[in-house]
Amino acid sequence: MTTTPTLHTGRLLLEPYTPADEDGFVALFQDSRVSRWMGDGPQTEAEDRALFGRVFSKVYAQELFDVWAVRHGGRLVGHAEIKPSPSPDVDGHEIVYALAPAAWGQGFGTEVAKALTSYGFGALGLTEVHATVAAENAASLALLGRIGFRHVRDAVEDDGSTTRVLSCSAGGDGAGAGQPR
Repeated sequence: MTTTPTLHTGRLLLEPYTPADEDGFVALFQDSRVSRWMGDGPQTEAEDRALFGRVFSKVYAQELFDVWAVRHGGRLVGHAEIKPSPSPDVDGHEIVYALAPAAWGQGFGTEVAKALTSYGFGALGLTEVHATVAAENAASLALLGRIGFRHVRDAVEDDGSTTRVLSCSAGGDGAGAGQPR
């Protein structure tokens, strides 16, 4: 059973996934416009279904970290999480978010990132929240910059690509914005 709380922004609801969300989750992660920026990039449908299963069997069951379905008007429009970073280049928690292309350009990413950052500072008591973003993902880098994240360093990945490591400190521009209710 998850202890992940439900968060509200001005227009979005972030709540724990339910088993009924599987097809929406898989559709989001199967969209190459989304998955190209996630983890190791596009995976097979079977791998994404297995990942969704692990949200319940591992992440929620063992209370490893917080993972949310992002909804607008009752529809699944994205994915969000805050977790201890698996990256050796980041010491602390990082935020992860993805939105379906139909939800792009409406400010939803800003709402989600602010809510995750505020949750990290408030509920988790973090003094710093991080994000790792592909250097080519200009939209996400600009969004995070607008809400108070600063570029800390670049990390070169095994495939030669560059990941930007960004951080936001409690009390900075991002703190308190989009406060979960």
